Formats: sequence, C-alpha cells, structure tokens
Amino acid sequence: MSEHTATPDSPLSSRIPEGHVDVRGPRFAAWITTGVLVLVLIAAAFSTPLAAVLIGVQTVVFALGALNGPRRSPYGWLFAKVVAPRVGPAPETEPAAPVRFAQLVGFVFAAIAFLGFAFGSGLVGTIFTAFALFAAFLNAAFGICLGCQLYPFVQRLIPRPTDSPS
Repeated sequence: MSEHTATPDSPLSSRIPEGHVDVRGPRFAAWITTGVLVLVLIAAAFSTPLAAVLIGVQTVVFALGALNGPRRSPYGWLFAKVVAPRVGPAPETEPAAPVRFAQLVGFVFAAIAFLGFAFGSGLVGTIFTAFALFAAFLNAAFGICLGCQLYPFVQRLIPRPTDSPS
C-alpha cells in the first residue's frame, strides 16, 4: 500500500475539504462513463436488449452519484481506492455539489435512453446515449463539465427562504 492511500480516515482524504472532491476523480469517472456509453452505442447496432442492460447499469451509476455524491459513487470509490493512492494528494479540489448535479443530469439522459431501448425505440435510446456520451467525453478529455456549468443557473431558479418575516 502506498503512502498516499486515501481512506475515509487517512490524512490524504482529510486534506480534501468537506463538500469538495479531487478534480481528477470526476474526470476519471467521465473516462469510464465515456467507455461505457461507447459500448452502449456499439451494442445498440447489434442488440437493443444488450444496449438496454448496459445503459441500465450506467443509469444506476449516475443515480448513485447523484444521491450519494461523487465520492461515494461506484467510479468515485474506484478512483479513491485504486487511482488516488497511486497518483498522490489532490493538486486541487472542486465543490462536490455541481458534480453531483451533473450526475443527476447524466441520470436523466441515461434513464430516457434506457426507456427508449427497453421499449423498443433504438432511435430514442441512441440519441440520448449520444447526448450523454458527448457530455462525458467533454469532461473526460477537456475538463468541461456541462452539468457543472448548468448548476449555477439552476441554483438561481430555486427559491430561497428570506430572513425577513412574512
């Protein structure tokens, strides 16, 4: 085990502030997601049921990331246990909330793709998988998280309680 092992109680993870993630984690997850989504599109050309299963698995991964946060998603766990100990401490962090929102957006696109494939509309499944693939690849290759970019705009739409009495 490396001196940089990141466990919930280790000094490495304690260097990452609460509510933040190592910037490399979401990009690692985006590379895996990109690979899975490419496999979905390849499978869709030969077997709609196989495409439905693959996008179904990715939909669950997105759901877990949206519900539990990027650190507790399957790909986040894999990054923390396998990759982070080998690459050392985080060079920088980012807030987890926008990444979590991006996982929710990914979930919506993947769920629609799953429903398309599951109900026999390969075209709907393919289109929504392609949208998700585009977003995942942008994040993986260029560090551009579309869901993270949308997050501040969506936050402005959410009503906030005021401090003044009604």
